[in-house]
Amino acid sequence: MSDGYDPPAVGDVWSYPYLWARQARDGEIEGRKARPCALILLLRQDDGRTLMVLLAITSQRPREDEMAVEVPQIERRRAGLDADRPLWVIVDERNEDVLPGSWDFEPGGRIGQFSAAFTGQIRQAKMEAIRTRRSRRVPRRE
Repeated sequence: MSDGYDPPAVGDVWSYPYLWARQARDGEIEGRKARPCALILLLRQDDGRTLMVLLAITSQRPREDEMAVEVPQIERRRAGLDADRPLWVIVDERNEDVLPGSWDFEPGGRIGQFSAAFTGQIRQAKMEAIRTRRSRRVPRRE
């Protein structure tokens, strides 16, 4: 990408208007607010576009029935997030978006990046959610 910004990379944390699965189920089509999201997968598609998988980061303690990974303080700091506030990456749902052509992804919205080790931990938890059929997909493309 040559728009004068670094292209998204796995492990990045972006400000993104995440659409929760419950909101999509209720008929909403746009996220209510931009929030930090972890970019855990980039997949080149046959049409030349890139599929992005984004997971919400929240300060709300997960419910017992939710799957989440707590973000350690060092990772919060590394990613440019509030280091003094507990945060979780929700792994039992995801937003999928594509580049180029996303209506929601802002090129200047990169906040920071998680370490490769912590990104791997998030991906393992996400795979467990998929394996146990507890993962909800929210496509954000046309």
